[in-house]
Amino acid sequence: MKIGALKESHEGEARVGITPSSTAFLKKLGHEVFIETGAGEKAGFSDQDYEAAGVTVLPSAQELTDGVDVVVKVRQPQDGEIGRMREGQTLISHFYPAQNEDLLAKAKDQGITAIAMDMVPRISRAQKMDALSSMANIAGYRAVIEAANNFPRFFTGQVTAAGKVPPAKVLVVGAGVAGLAAIGAATSLGAQVFAFDVRPEVAEQIESMGAEFVYLDFEEETKDGAETGGYAAPSSPEFREKQLEKFRELAPEMDIVITTALIPGRDAPVLWTKDMVEAMKTGSVIVDLAAEKGGNCELTEPDQRIVSENGVVIIGYTDFPSRMATQASELYGNNIRHFVTDLTPGKDGVIDHNMEDDVIRGATVAHAGEVTYPPPKPKVAAIAAQKPKEKKKDLTAEERRAAEVAAFKAETKSQVTLLAGGGILLLLIGLVAPASFMSHFIVFVLACFVGFKVIWNVAHSLHTPLMAITNAISSIIILGALMQIGSGHWLVVILASLAVLMAGVNIFGGFLVTRRMLAMFQKS
Repeated sequence: MKIGALKESHEGEARVGITPSSTAFLKKLGHEVFIETGAGEKAGFSDQDYEAAGVTVLPSAQELTDGVDVVVKVRQPQDGEIGRMREGQTLISHFYPAQNEDLLAKAKDQGITAIAMDMVPRISRAQKMDALSSMANIAGYRAVIEAANNFPRFFTGQVTAAGKVPPAKVLVVGAGVAGLAAIGAATSLGAQVFAFDVRPEVAEQIESMGAEFVYLDFEEETKDGAETGGYAAPSSPEFREKQLEKFRELAPEMDIVITTALIPGRDAPVLWTKDMVEAMKTGSVIVDLAAEKGGNCELTEPDQRIVSENGVVIIGYTDFPSRMATQASELYGNNIRHFVTDLTPGKDGVIDHNMEDDVIRGATVAHAGEVTYPPPKPKVAAIAAQKPKEKKKDLTAEERRAAEVAAFKAETKSQVTLLAGGGILLLLIGLVAPASFMSHFIVFVLACFVGFKVIWNVAHSLHTPLMAITNAISSIIILGALMQIGSGHWLVVILASLAVLMAGVNIFGGFLVTRRMLAMFQKS
């Protein structure tokens, strides 16, 4: 089959659907690859780069559409672009079918197969084709870069001879793919990051990235706030009021706010109101990643950077991935080639549009002269949200004391049983063993018991002291073994040599592990 990428016609769009690096994979599947001249220039890929990768460069969109079987785009197609296509051709692009009924009808009338990359189901097998996640990842990262560019202070805290500089406080609203990317970027720049999401199960992810999860004292928060596909479900009016109340409390403290709350096919909810903007400090920055659908901030203007009356910068750009066009094109090109891999199971250049396949069926919005949107639920369940851990019941002082007494009694009982059993065992061995053996054996047993209790009770956060203890024990073993190597008996010499070898490996291995663990906490 012949696969070709069109030059994007949307104003300001710099991405391209096929890159020189993704071409190699498409050719391995048996396809011929074409591209419209100049399609990759804004993303940093010249026509010469494509030709060197074995791509045929065609001079116009009409010639490319006429000559290929599969047309690849990034943005949703224009009426004219669908109008140029012939019956039986396949179009792969973003489509947003819920908001584009006219485009769907045109694709049906034209007799083309329309594959919407924004409709790839969120199941494990399809993660490599999930273009929405790929672009959201870039948008979240770029949002932090834009915020830093407009913020008049450092992100990281500093102590200098000229004075102390506090770290910037960043609030990320929404902890989806874009939100987590923003958290990672802001944390790496040294900011003090806070994050909120209606799904409490993401709290562990947020905290593992070095941010602080903002909790609400509201019963609904303990419910599962995730819809199928990993998106947050709409909240009740009561929850929304509690949420806005919390944001009003945080607004005066925050230097940067990044909002990412958006469910595909719906208008963006207003989460950062005018009064919250007015409560923020002069020089603060709001980056609204939901600007294309109205924005999470009440004052956001799509595609504009505005400054409020109190000096707060509000960024409503809708082209964050396009501002990193080279990286975005590479990721989107990989999403495309993985999808084409599923469409070409024989790797023989023949497209097999299997409508029984969950991924292919889910992303197909028009096929064989019919509108196939919305798709049925996938046979494979979507990635399930982890249920939040149940909170421990708060105990009264009397209940806590009773629990502590019960635990102490249980521990005492187990220790008495262990000592009694050990004493009886030693007595039985002493009845048959010589006195010289028993004196050494008792010391050995006590050493094992004390060593076990010391090492077993070391906290996980103290692994380096644990290594020091084991190294000290290994050193004692080596000294004892070296003293025995001089013995005349061959068996003692062999055992002592093996003891020196194994203890030496333990010591050097302990030092290497300790060194690697310490390196994890060192900034490069």
